[in-house]
Amino acid sequence: MSRGRRKRLFVVRNSPIHGRGVFALRGLPKGTPIVEYKGRRTSWKEATALPDSDPDNPAHTFLFGLEDGRVIDARRGGNAARWINHSCDPNCEAFEDEASRIFIEARRSIRRGEELTYDYRLAVEGKLSKPERVQYVCRCGARKCRGSLLGGDR
Repeated sequence: MSRGRRKRLFVVRNSPIHGRGVFALRGLPKGTPIVEYKGRRTSWKEATALPDSDPDNPAHTFLFGLEDGRVIDARRGGNAARWINHSCDPNCEAFEDEASRIFIEARRSIRRGEELTYDYRLAVEGKLSKPERVQYVCRCGARKCRGSLLGGDR
């Protein structure tokens, strides 16, 4: 293998959870850095002014909030990380480094062929109506599913 090249860790394909998903191509030990979440860095105001990624499902998003108040918009310049689905019992976690880059890493050992997931814990401003809450229903199928992509305080 040439210097700097790594074996592919994952593949994107249809998911039983939702739409597209990301699946491990080999076993991944706990702590393995898998992928950086990439896209255009912008303000929330600019990102939310653009058309939804799926007009039929406005809650479907490729936006990842950063600690400094900006957002990574994976609709523009995004990579495969945008297809990692939510789970209430995830096998991965997202973390932000000191340079405001988001990385996805294995939070436990992951089997070859297993879908990669992390807990979105989405935050939305204001009170949501029942129809709006339905847009954030969880389909992860975890034994202790909380039923929502929103953070636990909702």
